[in-house]
Amino acid sequence: MSDAEDTPAPPQIYLVTPPRIELGSFAPRLAEVLDRVEIACLRISLAETDEDEIRRAADTLRELAHARDVAVTIETHFRLVEPLGLDGVHLMDAARSVRDVRKELGPDRIIGVWCGTSRHAGMTAAEIGADYVAFGPFSEPGALGTGKVADPDLIRWWSEMIETPSVAEGGITPELVAELGFSADFYALGAEIWGHPDGPVAAIRALNLLAA
Repeated sequence: MSDAEDTPAPPQIYLVTPPRIELGSFAPRLAEVLDRVEIACLRISLAETDEDEIRRAADTLRELAHARDVAVTIETHFRLVEPLGLDGVHLMDAARSVRDVRKELGPDRIIGVWCGTSRHAGMTAAEIGADYVAFGPFSEPGALGTGKVADPDLIRWWSEMIETPSVAEGGITPELVAELGFSADFYALGAEIWGHPDGPVAAIRALNLLAA
């Protein structure tokens, strides 16, 4: 096997929207990020409970992302995937609904699963058909509501033992990126970048993902 085949692929960026947005001002900010940084996937992660508002936002954000060949998932609302022309869903209940959602969406849609700090939940989700498993947070536990912080060793173990791609999410810092390197397949970036004083593009570049 050649050295190139031995070298793991560099991690990719999984962009996550803020929980609340003003669409008129957020859309151009998102477009700038998509134009200036290579993004693998965008997750629509809105706390909005009005389905019409979610649909309007998703229509606009999907058009921006798909025009740049960026896949789009939506958090939790799997029944909106097909009618809105999205690429998949990000589930927040570990492995509990993967089978049912796969039956609903079919084999071609992305199903990702948030598993927090649980290796067992991640393994179960992968075994029953999740396309990726997300672990975290790695700092600031309150940001994702678990009260726990994930050990970076979880991601390292996963990359060595499990083929299903992993996502490191929550409290992503340059130090964590330097520690994990290529162990994570994706880094999910949301709160870390949108509120950065120098803007989201500068925040992403400061993480040194390309030098991981």
